[in-house]
Amino acid sequence: MADRSVDVLLIGGGVASVHAARELRAQGFTGSVLLVGRDLDPPYERPPITKSYLLGRSSKEDALLSVPDDVEVLTRTSVMKLDTAAREAALSTKETVGFRHALVATGANVRRLPIDGAQLDGIHFLRALRNADALRADVEQAERVGIVGGSFIACEVAASLATLGVKSTLVFPEATPMAALGEQVGGYVRGLLEAHDVEVLAGEQVVRLEGDGDGDGEAVRRLVTATDRMVECQAVVMGVGAMPDVMLARSSGLELGGTGGVRCSAQLETSVEGIYAAGDMCEFDSVLHGGPVRIEHHEVAAAQGRAAARNMLGANEPFREVPYFWSDLADWATIESVGPPADWDAEEVRGRFDDGAWSVLYRRGGTLVGAATVGRPEDLDEVRATLAA
Repeated sequence: MADRSVDVLLIGGGVASVHAARELRAQGFTGSVLLVGRDLDPPYERPPITKSYLLGRSSKEDALLSVPDDVEVLTRTSVMKLDTAAREAALSTKETVGFRHALVATGANVRRLPIDGAQLDGIHFLRALRNADALRADVEQAERVGIVGGSFIACEVAASLATLGVKSTLVFPEATPMAALGEQVGGYVRGLLEAHDVEVLAGEQVVRLEGDGDGDGEAVRRLVTATDRMVECQAVVMGVGAMPDVMLARSSGLELGGTGGVRCSAQLETSVEGIYAAGDMCEFDSVLHGGPVRIEHHEVAAAQGRAAARNMLGANEPFREVPYFWSDLADWATIESVGPPADWDAEEVRGRFDDGAWSVLYRRGGTLVGAATVGRPEDLDEVRATLAA
């Protein structure tokens, strides 16, 4: 027997749950809504972690998300068990909550490399605001920071550190940084980083981290690659991606998909009627992509939260919003993308990379599948409209 019941249970304290709560109220829903998040803080925007918040240009209060006043929010609370048959959730507070509808939006966990030295002090993962606080404190006296990975987050951190006057070395196995956008965009990003004194070591795999030999509490002092190249550093940032957090979904018997996310219909409904998923761990049947996809980005998670809320209320709409992505590299450039192009066989370049205003349009079999751009919003609008149609 549940201790109490709510009409809608939102599991996860991120942007998907917040936007679901907002949309429920915007649609006129007056039932009870409970948002449960394991974070120490109320729901907040995560993009500033590697950008304005890390730079000290915005505060924790600036990052907080607005939640409707009549939506109950529990922080520092996890859903330990989800009984989909009984429609009950067991919380870490020992309370059991019944529900009619639920949204599972547990996000993702940082990927950790199984390498020697991974336990050393001074190794940072940026997934929460407090992670950025720790990094800022650690790099104040650092001569150089090692950044493992060439991902969007890794490049954003390198750009922010350069703005703070901290030298860094980016080490990754791909041919270019931001490899998901192809070699031409990656080459542009590499040039931008190197022009601001960021060392870029492409095609290098980090195999171990080494410390100063002081035993307990030993701090990281260098990273070593598979070619025995050593990078001396006083802190390391791991930017090697994230894994969808499906622990609760798996234990609850929700069907998982081929990408490791929670398998959902085009309406974002899981294998259990009335239970939806959104965000990094949602793998859904995309009417735009012609099959199941899982898209990791803040803007997509927000849109999926809104779509799931409408479908809880009976809209029965397939999620067909064109995925939009953006990445700020300090004040140097904002890369925007729509698509995303999972694979393509041709690229069309508009503008000039050296002018700082360019677009790359991605095609597969002659069909437009995505675009990336800096300073050409008209191209982004054109491609978005084409994909939507």
